[in-house]
Amino acid sequence: MHIIIVGGGNVGYYLAKRLAQGKHVVSVIEKNKELCERIAKELNVLAINGDGCDPNLLEDAGIDKTDVVAAVTGDDEDNLVICQLAKETYSVKRTVARVNDSRNEHAFNELGVDVPIDSTAIIAKIIEEEVSFKDFVNLMTFKRGK
Repeated sequence: MHIIIVGGGNVGYYLAKRLAQGKHVVSVIEKNKELCERIAKELNVLAINGDGCDPNLLEDAGIDKTDVVAAVTGDDEDNLVICQLAKETYSVKRTVARVNDSRNEHAFNELGVDVPIDSTAIIAKIIEEEVSFKDFVNLMTFKRGK
């Protein structure tokens, strides 16, 4: 599978690393030149320095043969634009976007992003479930001790 990742920060770096290890063809677009060079060197993937909202760079990354575009920058507007370009202009089958501000998740859904990922909400839910589970375990332990 060919995957373009826009954003080479922590999320993009580790996503690219995992996908490349899984034998996928991975291209990364990153604005920061030093980070881009690090990704190319350490991960042995195509790393392009520049703005992922630029259609020319998306074409350089091979968007015409891409199965998935993952926009994981720290900017919701950029992530949304990237996914819109991928879907509307290049007919990419699947788009995934990092949602940095939970208040924006509805916009990603309404504008057709296939998989908007709100990491803040996911982490909050996991913590809530963990707390609830521990309360349940403590209650059951207490009841057995009667």
